[in-house]
Amino acid sequence: MRKIRIFEHISLDGVIEHDKNYVYGGWTMPYRTPAGMAMLLETYGAGFDLLLGRKTYDEFLGYWPNAGDFPMANAINAATKYVVTHRPESLEWGPVKNLGEDIIEGIRNLKLTDGPDLVLCGSISLTSVLLNAGLIDEVILIVYPVLLGRGKRLLSDSFDARELEFVSTATTPTGVMLNTYRHLGSLKS
Repeated sequence: MRKIRIFEHISLDGVIEHDKNYVYGGWTMPYRTPAGMAMLLETYGAGFDLLLGRKTYDEFLGYWPNAGDFPMANAINAATKYVVTHRPESLEWGPVKNLGEDIIEGIRNLKLTDGPDLVLCGSISLTSVLLNAGLIDEVILIVYPVLLGRGKRLLSDSFDARELEFVSTATTPTGVMLNTYRHLGSLKS
């Protein structure tokens, strides 16, 4: 059975937005180093597939296929991309598969197959849906030493409380922390 692992680049105050249209679009860049990239690749694992919402798939399509020949780009480009979309005929960057109309059932069935872990990056809506459905196994937060104040957050206010168990942490030379947590389920009151 495959694991589903969430990977999110996040500020200390919970902002994950860092696209080109965001007011602080490049906020992660000053903290990135070769040592940090090596740690992140090690955390991703030797092989993985991707779970992506359509918007994140389109953003990745605009960057990764032309990013060059280096380990992270090679791993992402080689991964099978499982995409939540109403427009499967327009998926062009592969290997790629549509998750179908029933997202939860499609992902439950996918978890039961043999294959590498499934990595979910970005895709804010999908993250909340899968956590609430109990389908996430691990949450890896790549925490940057910055407070942004505003921007898209990891989870919406309508998200149901979840309990996580600390697994490990590692710190890059610039103070970025890679914190890994195991998803335990609904928070018990």
